[in-house]
Amino acid sequence: MKKFLIILIFVIILAIASAYFYTTISPHNESNNSQKNNDIISSNITNSISNNTDTSSDIFSSNYVKADEILSNMSLEDKVGQMFLARYPSSGVINEIKNYNPAGYILFGRDFQNETPASIKKELQECQDASKIKLALGVDEEGGTVVRVSSYKAFRSSPFSSPRSIFANGGMDAIISDSHEKSSLLKSLGLNMNLAPVVDVPESSNDFIYARSFSTDVNEVKEFTKEIINTMKSDNITSVMKHFPGYGNNVDTHTGIAIDKRDYSNFENRDFIPFEEGINNGAPAILVSHNIVECMDSSKPASLSKNVHSILRNKLGFSGIIMTDDLAMDAVKEYVENGEAATQAVLAGNDLIISSDFVNQRNEVLQAVKNGVIPEDIINTAVRRVLAWKLQYGIIE
Repeated sequence: MKKFLIILIFVIILAIASAYFYTTISPHNESNNSQKNNDIISSNITNSISNNTDTSSDIFSSNYVKADEILSNMSLEDKVGQMFLARYPSSGVINEIKNYNPAGYILFGRDFQNETPASIKKELQECQDASKIKLALGVDEEGGTVVRVSSYKAFRSSPFSSPRSIFANGGMDAIISDSHEKSSLLKSLGLNMNLAPVVDVPESSNDFIYARSFSTDVNEVKEFTKEIINTMKSDNITSVMKHFPGYGNNVDTHTGIAIDKRDYSNFENRDFIPFEEGINNGAPAILVSHNIVECMDSSKPASLSKNVHSILRNKLGFSGIIMTDDLAMDAVKEYVENGEAATQAVLAGNDLIISSDFVNQRNEVLQAVKNGVIPEDIINTAVRRVLAWKLQYGIIE
């Protein structure tokens, strides 16, 4: 009897050991265990993103609770729409707003031609009234060569001068006064964003960006950036620093490819400095260029590069809105397969996509989410930040 019990116990122990081997070590379950590990890693990454998004150092931290509330009631279609800053269409804007829910629009010179302050204000208010989530409405009113509004006498007796010219004639006080006047004019029309300042540091007067820049002296650009960011904050209008990571001596990407061969140390010691100054002073948004910056990513334009966005987020510590330059520009087309520029822009880490082809690119991103190419968590993180920014600047309440 005793021998029988010993044998029985041995058999039970052997069975338990075999079962353990089968469920935890056996190659049959290797894929299941790997999937469990991947799920844990994915969960940790998601939690890390969530935790990092809502730290006290985040520029929009006080608005995330309300942003989460709004986000929880949004459809996927509406969320994807909130990732686009579309070019203002020549017709059909109200239907576009109702059907596709863009985050907002950028207006260009054509949109002010043959208009008056009263007519523009009325039209933009109609847009706001049609939108479920109030719109960001912006222009490029840099002064000098880029003046979308003030180039028309109906809006200002003469176009705004370039910051370089203003400073030469009146110093920093004149720069601040000019910034206040720009903001006042734009806000009176119903606009709430100015895609300025240009904080690029050209190397010489022969460089493409020189005419739009403040100075070739990085310390002068740094001081200019500080004053403009703080002045626009005081006027409660969204500023957009551009063009990260810095144009330097590159060519115009509106008509072709700019390949930047400069060393990374050049960016650390020169181009990044004005952006860092703006970030330290609470700049809410940064626009990324389409330049191919070889020391950061030799295969993709900066606007589509995960590495460039990682530098902006992790090295420079920027927690605000990152947006692309217009994805319709020629510099992007040669680096994108199957017309998936918007999908790549989302995966790179942009919160907003500037698009002259809004409806098609919005549908592209929506399909990419449904197909599992873009995780919905990436959409949620970006839209959460967009909503928090809109709350902070009183675009939505």
